[in-house]
Amino acid sequence: MAIFHLIAPSGYCIQQDAAIRGVERLRAQGHSVRHSDVISRREQRFAGGDAERLADLNALARLESTPQIALAVRGGYGVTRLLPNIQFAAIAARLRQSPLIVCGHSDFTAFQLALLAKENAVTFSGPMLAGNFGAAAPSEFTERHFWQALHSPRFTLTWRSQHAPFIATGTVWGGNLAMLVSLLGTPWFPQITNGILVIEDINEHPFRIERMLLQLLDARVLPRQRALVFGSFSAAKTNDYDAGFDLQSVRDTLRRRLDIPIIDGLCFGHEPDTVTLPLGACGELCHSGNEAALTLSGHPTLPIN
Repeated sequence: MAIFHLIAPSGYCIQQDAAIRGVERLRAQGHSVRHSDVISRREQRFAGGDAERLADLNALARLESTPQIALAVRGGYGVTRLLPNIQFAAIAARLRQSPLIVCGHSDFTAFQLALLAKENAVTFSGPMLAGNFGAAAPSEFTERHFWQALHSPRFTLTWRSQHAPFIATGTVWGGNLAMLVSLLGTPWFPQITNGILVIEDINEHPFRIERMLLQLLDARVLPRQRALVFGSFSAAKTNDYDAGFDLQSVRDTLRRRLDIPIIDGLCFGHEPDTVTLPLGACGELCHSGNEAALTLSGHPTLPIN
C-alpha cells in the first residue's frame, strides 16, 4: 500500500465533501493519507495564502523517504504566483534521492512544466484528490491507469484514432494547454525539441484553443516537435455563431500549417476517465492507421507491495 502526502498549491477546494470522500476511499483501500489539513485551508479563492501554498511545494524537498506520492488536492488557479520562489533544485534533488511520485493536472501543470524546464525532473499528469479519487462514481479506468504508470517502468497506452501510419520518438511533455501557453517566454517554459506534446483543457471554446495553438506555432514550439496529441477538451461547446467551426476545424487548420503528425482521441484531461502520463519521460508513438500506441519509459516508479 502507498503513502500519500497531500498538497494544495492552487485554488480552494470548493468540493470539500469530494476531497474528504477521496481521503476516506484511499484509506479504505489500505493507503495512508497525510497532510489532509490542507483540504479546508482557504484565503480568498486560494487554498491558503501564497506563503502557505508555497510552503506545500518547497516542503517536498524535505519530505522523509516514507511518503511515496505527493498528490494535488485540486487545480483552479494559484501556482503561477509561486513560481519565482519555488526551490526547484532542492525538490529535484529529493526526487532523485528516493522514489517520490508527484501527481496532478490542470493548474498544477505550471509547477510540473517549470520543474521540467529547470531540473529535467519527471512528474505525473494524472488524477487529483477531489475530482478523481473523491468522485461520486470513481473511474476504474483512471485508477487502473494511475497505478500502471506508477508501478510499470515501461507501459503502453493504446487508443482508436485515424491517421496515416508513422512512428515518432521523443520526450513526452505538456498537460493543460492554457497553463502551457501562460509560461511561454518565461524561464519556466521547457525548451524541448523533438518531443511528443500532449495537450488538454476544460471550458475553452474552440477559437480560444486555436488561438493558443497558433501562438505555440508562431513561437516555433510546435514545429520543433515530433508529434502533437490531443487529449480531452471538456466543455468546449460551440454555438450557432460558429456555423460549424469546432475542434475538428482547429485540427484541420493546424494540419495545413504544421508538418508533424496531429492525432486525437487520447483519454487524458478533465474527464472522469483519464490516463496518467509521466511528463519528461521517453515516449515512442506508433500509429497503424487506425490505432495509436504510446509507449512510455524512463520515469520513476514505486515498488509493488
